[in-house]
Amino acid sequence: MDKERIAILGDGGWGTTLAILLSEKGMSIDLWGAFPGYVSLLKKKRVNTRFLPGIKIPRQVNITADLTQALNEKDIIILAVPSQYMRSILKRIKCIPGFRKPLYLSVAKGIETVSLKRMSEVVREELGRVNFAVLSGPTIAHEVARGIPTTAVIASCNKERREYLQGIFMTESFRVYTNDDITGVELGGSLKNVIAIACGISDGLGFGTNTKAAILARGLAEISRLGHAMGARAGTFSGISGIGDLVTTCISRYSRNRFVGEQMGRGKSLEQIKSNMQMVAEGVPTARSAYGLSLKYKVNMPITREIYLVLYKKKSPLAAVRDLMTRKKRQE
Repeated sequence: MDKERIAILGDGGWGTTLAILLSEKGMSIDLWGAFPGYVSLLKKKRVNTRFLPGIKIPRQVNITADLTQALNEKDIIILAVPSQYMRSILKRIKCIPGFRKPLYLSVAKGIETVSLKRMSEVVREELGRVNFAVLSGPTIAHEVARGIPTTAVIASCNKERREYLQGIFMTESFRVYTNDDITGVELGGSLKNVIAIACGISDGLGFGTNTKAAILARGLAEISRLGHAMGARAGTFSGISGIGDLVTTCISRYSRNRFVGEQMGRGKSLEQIKSNMQMVAEGVPTARSAYGLSLKYKVNMPITREIYLVLYKKKSPLAAVRDLMTRKKRQE
């Protein structure tokens, strides 16, 4: 059997990690980056110094800034670009002949801010009814790249498709489960970033584990309520792509979203934090999207609301904590 030909769009930490993982399994990999200057540096150094320092990219991974070349005759296209740039990349893809043939796999964790659409919905709008799946879970790129045992979930409405991708990605250190709840898997992967910002704020304010446990528990309740309103299964949020991803993102020192919250808790403005970050913290735009979805579906999401107010209305983190703690009494 010929080895699968795979294009990975997005040369950030996660895209690079997947390129390494799949290349080591013998797949033919093209890793595409949007910025030619940085792509040239990657090709020369074979290390993603900006997003995945210290990890060598195998020579067999072809690194390119040519999108047409990257997509040529591929079996699988992995969409690893930040969610707010997904639509613009898809518009470029559909101008390339034969774009409907491959299987598309989204690994982005975010919700489009203007439309409030999940990535599967954005792909459907731009590319039509192409073969599609989602990969999500507690997958810190540095840990996966180092071979630390990790689990993830492949979600697709097609059983054969998700089992095929499960086989593509499974290794001794990267265990993949399957799920048919695309909505739940996408929401879990996206909304947990907002809760991670809340946990970071707690850390920055010097609060303890009691506080973080409360944020995790009540944050999961918010995610589950919105998921139920949007048609997701409750069980998805108690799994790998739900509480699994939530816990990882809220406690990991590599979590960009937790870092943003921590810096805000220490008194820095969002503008100051973003100016010193090279990587995208998906929770920042997702907080706006999640708040919009809570209004659209009439779902009570107090933590999400307070994070939105801190990020976009300049509410002080301490005032947000006070308002959360003094809300009207209620039953759990």
